[in-house]
Amino acid sequence: MQEKQIEIIRQKLAETHKKGAVHADVFIQAGTAHSAHYEDGRIEELSSSNTDGSGARIIAGNKTFYSHSPGTSVSGISQIISEAETSAFGTSSLNAEKGRDPILMMEEHISPPEIGYMKELDLKIRKSSKYVRQAAFRYSISKRNVLIIRSDGICAEDSRTYCSFSAQIIAEKDGTLQTASERRCMAVPHPDFWSGSDPQKIAFAALDRALLMLEAKPCPAGKMKVLLAGEAGGTVIHEACGHGLEADIVEKDHSIYRDKIGEKVAHDSVTMIDDPMIPCLYGSYRFDDEGTPARRNVLIENGVLKAYLTDILSASTSNLPLTGNGRRQSYRNIPVPRMSNTFLAPGDSNFESMLAQTDSGLLVKKMGGGEVNPTTGDFVFYVSEAYIIKKGKVSHPVKGAILTGNGPDVLQNIISLGKDLYMDPGVCGKSGQGVPVTDGQPSMLIEGMTVGGSEA
Repeated sequence: MQEKQIEIIRQKLAETHKKGAVHADVFIQAGTAHSAHYEDGRIEELSSSNTDGSGARIIAGNKTFYSHSPGTSVSGISQIISEAETSAFGTSSLNAEKGRDPILMMEEHISPPEIGYMKELDLKIRKSSKYVRQAAFRYSISKRNVLIIRSDGICAEDSRTYCSFSAQIIAEKDGTLQTASERRCMAVPHPDFWSGSDPQKIAFAALDRALLMLEAKPCPAGKMKVLLAGEAGGTVIHEACGHGLEADIVEKDHSIYRDKIGEKVAHDSVTMIDDPMIPCLYGSYRFDDEGTPARRNVLIENGVLKAYLTDILSASTSNLPLTGNGRRQSYRNIPVPRMSNTFLAPGDSNFESMLAQTDSGLLVKKMGGGEVNPTTGDFVFYVSEAYIIKKGKVSHPVKGAILTGNGPDVLQNIISLGKDLYMDPGVCGKSGQGVPVTDGQPSMLIEGMTVGGSEA
């Protein structure tokens, strides 16, 4: 990184204000990514890529004008700033710059992951059960150095490393198929990724769930108490509640939480937090992708709505505090408000006591995918692992369970929250972009949820 080159870019961005820009910035990334896909005894895919590139943004009249290109040279960056300026104002007054040397580089490249163990893992999985029909493993490592230069003089630099491993097992018995998956994702250097775990543990957790569901009975349907175990993952919190607190969705009147700051929106026990500063979690960062320092944001406190998640544009247009949640998938994308590590703060109940007070209901230990309408908060979520509760005890596993409901209603109908807190990593999709996130929750006992089932 060269200070002289950075100053040239900074001056060019500052000049856009003379034509009416309220903000301008450049996002520069230099990175490497490796991935491996092993399935049914053979390598399906091995890939390595260079992810160097730059994007220039101008905000004028509450509109965003953006241009991007591969590479990180001062001449290339000068060109995309001119293109963004032309889009915004019809002409560009910026002079072209010479220089092909990159402003940002990878000082230390990461090596592709070792994949020899995947064959051994595949053999162990198949040997352990005659019901295994398919085993697939994916492993990815990426490292990205980012530099954000802004027209207000701020310059922020960060280095981010992501590692992920996932296992998917398909088991079959008497013509019935069950699929289960498990994953581990962290924002840590590769040598630290397997600390406290290993691929075999993850793969066999997926296998155990697939075999369990082969023996599960069909889930009954109806309204019932639902005990969401902490390890079920924070899907309900992230999808049914979190997206509705992102300021661009609120601004477009697509959120049920619009104009409710200071109002009671959840049970007194509910405190919802978004915190990108927790070390090593998948959604963690020091600066967001606009150069704003990361901060802990309390969104709901003791049931009262306190804040929305903002980026520079939404904070300006909606007159809201800047929360440091402007995120993007890569230099090809504009930043938008996104969650980072979003979770419910733990309560004071023991899991055993919540189970004991449930005379009949459903215990959910693993959530699947689903659909959400952020405008209303209505959701449909599929359940990967669930059990019937009878007289305060776990009875038997069930399959085909579906949770149908409304996010704000769920937050209002919480009976108790556990002392435990689990974090579940993943990739969140929005506006055609995927970014790493973490969702978390303690165990939650919820009154009167609608459960769709497969019982005839």
